[in-house]
Amino acid sequence: MKILVVDDSSTMRRIIKNTLQKLGYTDILEAEHGVEAWSLMGQHSDISVLITDWNMPEMNGLELVKKVRAEEKYVDMPIIMVTTEGGKAEVITALKAGVNNYIVKPFDTKTLKTKLEETCLGK
Repeated sequence: MKILVVDDSSTMRRIIKNTLQKLGYTDILEAEHGVEAWSLMGQHSDISVLITDWNMPEMNGLELVKKVRAEEKYVDMPIIMVTTEGGKAEVITALKAGVNNYIVKPFDTKTLKTKLEETCLGK
């Protein structure tokens, strides 16, 4: 399963990537913002899961989610938003835009594992 991790913080991308690797996921792509992520999605047709931050330059996570959901081929792609935006209104906005699951930073390995399983495996 190929996972695309999108966050403008290289440290946060590394944390998410390392956590995913601990969980056994090794096919991971990284992008710094939505524009780069969208470009990678065009280059890699086998991306299975999108994990994105909300607040990023160029194209933020919410804009990316809306763009992804507007494409027929991505309509069922699991999307997890990992962000500092933890308010109820933000969560609802993200879910309405098409996010499948939501993680508030900071998070631990167990939280990412649980959300990934819920989102991708329907557990």
